[in-house]
Amino acid sequence: MNIIDKNFSDVTVGLQETEVLNLSGMPLDMLLTQAADLRDRGHGPLVGYSRKVFIPLTQLCRDVCHYCTFAKAPKKLEAAYLNPDQVLAIARAGQKAGCKEALFTLGDKPELRYSTARKALEKMGYASTIEYLSAMAELVFRETGLLPHLNPGVMNSEEIAALRKVSVSMGIMLESTSPRLLQKGGCHFGSPDKDPLVRLETIAEAGRQNVPFTSGILIGIGETRRERIESLLALRDLYERYGHLQEIIIQNFRAKPDTLMADAPEPDLTELQWTIAVARIIFGPEMNIQAPPNLSQGCAQDLIAAGINDWGGVSPVTLDHVNPEAPWPHLDDLACDTASAGKLLVERLGIYPAFAGAGQTWLDPLFLAPVLSAIDADGLVRNDEWTPGDALVSLPQIPSTPGFISDGNFDRALDKALNGDDLNEHEICRLFAARDGEVGQITQAADNLRQKVCGDTVSYVVTRNINYTNICYFKCRFCAFSKGKMSENLRGRPYDLSLEEITSRARDAWDRGAVEVCLQGGIHPKYTGQTYLDILHAIKSELPDMHVHAFSPLEIQQGAQTLDISIGNFLGRLIDAGLGSLPGTAAEILDDEVRMNLCPDKLNTAEWFEVIDTAHRLGLKSTATIMFGHIDQPEHWARHLLGLRNQQKRTGGFTELVPLPFVHMESPIYLKGRSRCGPTWRETLLMHSIARLVLHPHIPNIQTSWVKLGQDGVAACLAAGVNDLGGTLMDESITRSAGSEHGQEMTPESMEALLAKSGRPSRQRTTLYADAHLERRAASFAQKA
Repeated sequence: MNIIDKNFSDVTVGLQETEVLNLSGMPLDMLLTQAADLRDRGHGPLVGYSRKVFIPLTQLCRDVCHYCTFAKAPKKLEAAYLNPDQVLAIARAGQKAGCKEALFTLGDKPELRYSTARKALEKMGYASTIEYLSAMAELVFRETGLLPHLNPGVMNSEEIAALRKVSVSMGIMLESTSPRLLQKGGCHFGSPDKDPLVRLETIAEAGRQNVPFTSGILIGIGETRRERIESLLALRDLYERYGHLQEIIIQNFRAKPDTLMADAPEPDLTELQWTIAVARIIFGPEMNIQAPPNLSQGCAQDLIAAGINDWGGVSPVTLDHVNPEAPWPHLDDLACDTASAGKLLVERLGIYPAFAGAGQTWLDPLFLAPVLSAIDADGLVRNDEWTPGDALVSLPQIPSTPGFISDGNFDRALDKALNGDDLNEHEICRLFAARDGEVGQITQAADNLRQKVCGDTVSYVVTRNINYTNICYFKCRFCAFSKGKMSENLRGRPYDLSLEEITSRARDAWDRGAVEVCLQGGIHPKYTGQTYLDILHAIKSELPDMHVHAFSPLEIQQGAQTLDISIGNFLGRLIDAGLGSLPGTAAEILDDEVRMNLCPDKLNTAEWFEVIDTAHRLGLKSTATIMFGHIDQPEHWARHLLGLRNQQKRTGGFTELVPLPFVHMESPIYLKGRSRCGPTWRETLLMHSIARLVLHPHIPNIQTSWVKLGQDGVAACLAAGVNDLGGTLMDESITRSAGSEHGQEMTPESMEALLAKSGRPSRQRTTLYADAHLERRAASFAQKA
């Protein structure tokens, strides 16, 4: 089999060394095609960069690389090291310019060569350059919030351990494994820290300590193509062993005046493309392959064609101190150049998305909360300050890059959804990855579909939420509503409403025009299935015409267990007692990979669907929900929606889907630094639209939550596929407990005013989407809260 036809679908593609070496004989166009295809499989249309500030802590170095102008002798420097004030001044300039990364670059252990360095360290009270670096990295983080990435050169295990505590990532360029380059006449002659074995041991030790790590090779410094391949294979071996390499840099040598290699030939574009393509084929689709844009200006399309997916760090503040002759491109220009190659420029942190999303493995606890708060569900930088429940932040605009055109995978997935064909997980994830102008395409498609299926009229229901207790013995890590038996933390004290109080609130709701009461609460340790039956009897005996929408699948499961009867038997008793429908809550994310961390003692995905399936087959309708934007990712959203779609195909019992963006402010999992701060606005908008597309034609109603999104958010969702505003609520407490500032009731007058402002007709409905009786509508407008 021709090597170019080999299946490269795995993360580590498994090419044997002899096969890789044969790549040197492959035509460049074939290599580029294969590399670009692999890159697209792993990264789609996105090309990343990190907005950084470059802090050259010291330019003293004990090595004498023949191409380097960064390292300088003491007599050419004003001081051996930047002092803390200088470091902070650079960092604060970066902070002001929107940088997220503080890149510390410095010479390798200069105190081992220069007395100047030793004396400077001693005067400042530090034993080594590494110790001073550690202190400055921590200072920058604590004073500015910038996330340190450290490039201090060769390190031992103790030094790596110390620096891991003050950084989110580190790096060292392998450059080359060729021992020839250490010999006299080679570019690394006289540079002990460029010994490949020493550098590989540093990289390996970083892997053993779970440090997100950057490495790569420098091409054009006297190595052969075969030696480049051998260097990349050495890095791949460490990657396969430890999984810690977050990017591979392919950097092209630039000749600089006043160096021993000033007249050395620079590698041309073909050599750079060849090396990038080979690196991509060696490492496979998932690895981040980077090439610095300032070292190949005007060649963005060529580098993207070769298989890169990242430009590395780009600074709007500081120059590239290693290559000062090569200015960084302006970010707007870089975005346009990237778009001209059919890709979208996206910002990341210094720690790459896959590592940021698994921070408990890869980060010191100091950085867990700051990193999670800075990223979206894809692990990229949050591009707005909006969060669900925050009434003070305006809705952000979705950015649009001139010249960016969506790819074929996006177009095919969107067309398939509009045709009513079922999307698979990969296609749904592609839609959730939409950014830039793609977002508008999705929202418009969803809204067109909404208009076709539901018309322009927007429904709502006059209802009252009655949360009968906030005492709960389950330990859902996101919940700010429930309280332990003796807890008075977070918002409010524990309570347990009497039957009389529950009935009184239901009667008040009826008098105010409600057609429904929605009953849910914590799982009180004293509650049994009989408690739920007693609640139903109390309400229905007083208000026989009131629809009772009550009891999540968790309450159903717990009630059946406490009575030692089957779920079907218990549901039958509830129906006989007057239960009208089930809220499809306790769903959160219907994927056990998430549930085991988010709500580990709650019913699992299969158990949730068992309750729902049984209820539907007994004739009970239910809603469906998805609570997103915490520790979940788009693949979990896709699986959740697919589970709902498949259930609806079997039983047809879901009346609507209610997307519930995670409100983080008072949530325990967020306060402990273990979750993101809710979905971004882009993700929230997409969830409503993509739910419309994925669930069509099976679930016709998509609802939006005014208590989480506020009126402006609701209005935007009305143009993105939504046809229902949910309930007036009267006494919402769960989202309010989590920190939402959008209130606890929206009156019918407010509902209809909002809809009129959006140019949409309105109607009051029942729980099951029939028109509310005229008498109920009149009562709802006659009574004031």
